[in-house]
Amino acid sequence: MLPLLYQSKSGNPPLRIGILLDSAELLSFFAEIVNHIQQSNFASLELLVYNAEEQSNEAAPSAPSSPIKKGIDLLFDGPRRRAIMYRLYQRWDRRNIDAANDPLAMVDCSAAFAHVEAMAVTPIRKRFVHRFQPADIQAIRAKNLDVLIRFGFNILRGDILTCAKYGVWSYHNGDNDYYRGGPAYFWEVYEQNPLSGAILQVLTEALDDGKVLSKGVFETYPGMSQARNRMQSYWGSSTFIIQKLSELHQHGWAHLERTKLPPAPYLGKKKIYTTPSNWEMVRWLVPTLARKALQWPFRRAMAQHWRMAIRCGGQSLLDSGTSPNMNGFRTIEAPKGHFYADPFLVEDEGKPWLFFEDYIYKTGRGNISCAEVTNGEIGNAVLVLERPYHLSYPCVFRDGGEWFMIPETAANGTVELYRCLKFPHRWELHKKLFGASAVDTTLWVEDGVYWFFTSLREPRGRATQLWLFHATSLTGDWTAHPSNPISTDVRNSRGAGAIFRHNGKLFRPSQDCSRHYGYSFTLNEILTLTLGDYAEKAVVTVNPLWAEGLAATHSYSRAGEVEIIDGCWPVPEGSV
Repeated sequence: MLPLLYQSKSGNPPLRIGILLDSAELLSFFAEIVNHIQQSNFASLELLVYNAEEQSNEAAPSAPSSPIKKGIDLLFDGPRRRAIMYRLYQRWDRRNIDAANDPLAMVDCSAAFAHVEAMAVTPIRKRFVHRFQPADIQAIRAKNLDVLIRFGFNILRGDILTCAKYGVWSYHNGDNDYYRGGPAYFWEVYEQNPLSGAILQVLTEALDDGKVLSKGVFETYPGMSQARNRMQSYWGSSTFIIQKLSELHQHGWAHLERTKLPPAPYLGKKKIYTTPSNWEMVRWLVPTLARKALQWPFRRAMAQHWRMAIRCGGQSLLDSGTSPNMNGFRTIEAPKGHFYADPFLVEDEGKPWLFFEDYIYKTGRGNISCAEVTNGEIGNAVLVLERPYHLSYPCVFRDGGEWFMIPETAANGTVELYRCLKFPHRWELHKKLFGASAVDTTLWVEDGVYWFFTSLREPRGRATQLWLFHATSLTGDWTAHPSNPISTDVRNSRGAGAIFRHNGKLFRPSQDCSRHYGYSFTLNEILTLTLGDYAEKAVVTVNPLWAEGLAATHSYSRAGEVEIIDGCWPVPEGSV
C-alpha cells in the first residue's frame, strides 16, 4: 500500500509540514507517520515545535522515592488510589503484546529530525488547555506551513489552530461518536462493543468537534486485552495522514472539504470516559473471570469448518426484501480433511461452473477447485490451481473471449492474473498485476474501463482498507481512484464475491468482519462508478442465522437461477 502513497503526480510544490511534539522520542505509531512524510515526494518537514515544559521535566527527573514514601503518596493521592486496579490490569496486559509491534513503544527520532529546523515554546497553561505566546505564533506563521500535525502538547486553543494554512491535524484514538475521553480502546473491551475506531481531524476551538478528514472502524479484539485491541486501530489508521496529504497535494483543499465526514450526534454511554475506578474494574473482572473459570473444564479444540450452500430456482436474495429469504439453500459437504469456501459461479456455453477455495487441513493451505453444476447439484470437484502458498477467493471472469482468474495470493504478497489454457481445468500464470498484501481482489469491466476492487491489509493489526483502481486494459497499469480508500470500515472493506447486475442495477457483495472473520455479507448497490467519484449503499444483509450452528456467512455468487453462499460451522477438530 505505502509506495502508492509516497508518490504524487501533481506538479504542485511540496506541502510544508510542521509537527507539534513534546520530545524527539515518539510513539512508534507517530514515528511511522514521520517516516511516511519523509519518504514522500510531495511533503517536506519544515518545522518542529517542542513543548519546553516537557523538555524541562525530562532534563530534571525527580529523585527516586522509597517504597514507604510511594505508599504514603498513593494513600493521599485520590485519583491514583481510585485507579489502582486499572494500573494492575495494565501491568498484566503488557504481556499480551509483542513489544516490536506495539504502537505505543517509544522510538528515538533524533536522527530523523537532525536536519529539520526546531524551536521550543512554553505554552500558556490553563488546566488542560495550552495557548501559544504571540511571539511564538508569529515565528510559526513565518514558516508558511500548510499543515501542523499534533503529536504533543495538551488541548490546543487560540491562534495556534490557524498558524498553518490547512490547520492543526490530530488523531483521536477511539470512535468519537461513542468514546470521548479515555483510556483509548479499553472501554470498547469493557462494554463488549464489537467495533473500535480512530479518526483524523482538523482541530477547532470546540473540544471533540473538529473536521473529521478520515475515520476507520475496526474489529474489537475479543477477550480482555486493551493492548491487543489497540493494534488494529492504531496501525490501521497509521496511513491516514499520508493519505490525506496526498489528496491535498493532488486534488486540493476543496476535495478534502467535500469528502470530510459530516457531524454526528454523540451516542456514548458516558459524557466523558475516564480511567476506570476500582469498583468498575471489579464489577467487570469478577464475572468475566468467573465465567472463564467455569468454561475452562469444558473447553474443546474447535475447527472453523466452512461449507458452501446452493439454491436453484428460488427467489433471489435481492428480490426478497430487507429480510432475505434463505429457504431452499442446501449445504455441500467437502471430503474429510477439506473445507470449501469462497464460491464463484460462471457460465460457459450455457453451463454453470463453480470455482471455490479447497482448503486442506493437513497442509494448512488452500487450493482452487472447480465443479460443474447440473440441475442444482454439484459434480465432482477437480483441482485446477495449486501453488506453494495459500490460494482462495477465485475471481473468475471472461475477457476478449478468454477466461481469466484472479485468486487471492496475499500469502505471496502479490495480486496475480491467471489465464485459462483449456476451460475449466488448465490455468497458467499470466502476469503479476500488483505487489501488496491484498485480499479479495474483484474485477468489473464497463465501457472499456477495467475496475479492480482490492482490500489492502495492514500486516501488524490485520486491518483492511478497500481500494479502487482502474486501467485501460486487463494487464495495464493500475491508477488509484481519487476517492481511495473507498472504505476503512471492517463492516464492508472486504469483498464477498463477484460484482453483478440485477434488474439493471450494479451490486458489490461485501463481508462484515466486525464480530469475527466473515460474520455476515451485504449486497451493496453501486450508485456511482466514474473516474472521479464512487458511491454505494447497502441493500440486503445476510446474517448467520439461516442455519443451525452457523457462526459466519461471508460469500455470495449467482449465475442464472443458481445462487451459492458459504458458511462457517465451528466443529471439534477431530471431526474434520
